[in-house]
Amino acid sequence: MQTHDRATGAAGELCVLARLLPQRDSVPEHPLEELSGLAETGGASVVGGVIQRRDHPDQTTYLGKGKVDELKGLIDLHDADMVVFDNDLSPSQTRNLEKALDVKVLDRSELILDIFASNARTYESRLAVELAQLEYSLPRLKRMWTHLSRQTMGVGMRGPGEKQLEVDRRLAEKRIHELKDELSKIERRKEREVASRDSLSVSIVGYTNAGKSTLMNALTNANVEAADKLFATLDTRTRRWMLPGWGPILLSDTVGFIRDLPHRLIASFRATLAEARQANLLLHVADASNALVLDQISSVYKVLRELGIDEKDAILVLNKIDRPGAAERLESVQARYPNAIPISAHSRAGFAAMSMAVSNALTHDFVELEVRLLPSDGKTAAWLSSVSEVLSKQYDDDYVFVRSRMPANHAGKLVSQGFDVRVISGTIPQKTLTSGGPQTATFKPAPIIIEDEQTMNTGNSMGDVA
Repeated sequence: MQTHDRATGAAGELCVLARLLPQRDSVPEHPLEELSGLAETGGASVVGGVIQRRDHPDQTTYLGKGKVDELKGLIDLHDADMVVFDNDLSPSQTRNLEKALDVKVLDRSELILDIFASNARTYESRLAVELAQLEYSLPRLKRMWTHLSRQTMGVGMRGPGEKQLEVDRRLAEKRIHELKDELSKIERRKEREVASRDSLSVSIVGYTNAGKSTLMNALTNANVEAADKLFATLDTRTRRWMLPGWGPILLSDTVGFIRDLPHRLIASFRATLAEARQANLLLHVADASNALVLDQISSVYKVLRELGIDEKDAILVLNKIDRPGAAERLESVQARYPNAIPISAHSRAGFAAMSMAVSNALTHDFVELEVRLLPSDGKTAAWLSSVSEVLSKQYDDDYVFVRSRMPANHAGKLVSQGFDVRVISGTIPQKTLTSGGPQTATFKPAPIIIEDEQTMNTGNSMGDVA
């Protein structure tokens, strides 16, 4: 059997597409459209495609014998170099298909990994891609050495292919361990950096090519790449957004998601997605002009669940409403998601409604409180002015009582640093009681006292709380 070079991926190849759809599922309007876009993003030229409806894949070749023969006919007709499946194949199925078709066979995960490898620009994203590729390749190492394993050896002796396979497996496992350690360090560092910020943050998430980077540019003048292709963005970029009626907040653009995103890739990119996990709000961008927009929205929510951030507040934004096909789809999408906001990142239509929704969402977890400071503690007073709305200041002989309205996470920092805080309205979640606020705790921490407005009207002194 001829061996096929997998290092080149899909670049420069003529390819035939293949997809198996369960009988119980409806057939999409263009069932190979997304796979075709992936293949073209990977550098391949698509010359044909095959679809089979069956509930259970063939254990040997994934597709049935008749469809494999049909694939072989298309390959010969177009002199194709490669077949790309829109499904995940087992190592033995890939090996059997390459033997039957005599061309290279890539499954969906391998193609996505190849695209990510081509687009990785930073040290962190290259590490994440390398880890995902190694974890994908580890169970597939065997097929790389079958030509050596066929050499006959004596009884009880292993062939050179088996020896090389053992060496390669140990090397791969060692490198996987090193990469996980390094990415874990990067993730912890990023989370510390993000948690220490004083500004509120909003993270843009969504299906790949939904217009996230275009929206980022429109809101922040960031000039980040906004190409009309899949996975143009792999690294998180954060810029300052002057939210109308609010002020500056941080806006982050993250890697795009896709249907059946490989689990190993999600795990590898946890460090890159630290911004999304730590954000105060998610801005979920969907392409309203895409025929599969509802499926794409569901796919994004599925990935968010896998990342453990599906419970975070999110605003669904329906982008590209000025594109052909968007108008007729908006009604059905808004019927399922009535709070979704239609916009165009290109023309800026709908931006006022979106900004208002973001402002309203960010105020949900605000806390009104009173902090007791020493008159000499100018550092904390300045910090309060920068992160909160200062409502009043009152003085007595020993202290300054600052009443302000701020995000709960900033209030949690004050309490964690040992400042005397009285909560007037709202709550401080336990998870926000972390370090990162001002470093000038000048007295022992006191219990948080929650009072309503009527109690507050009886006086502004903190009494015997010290």
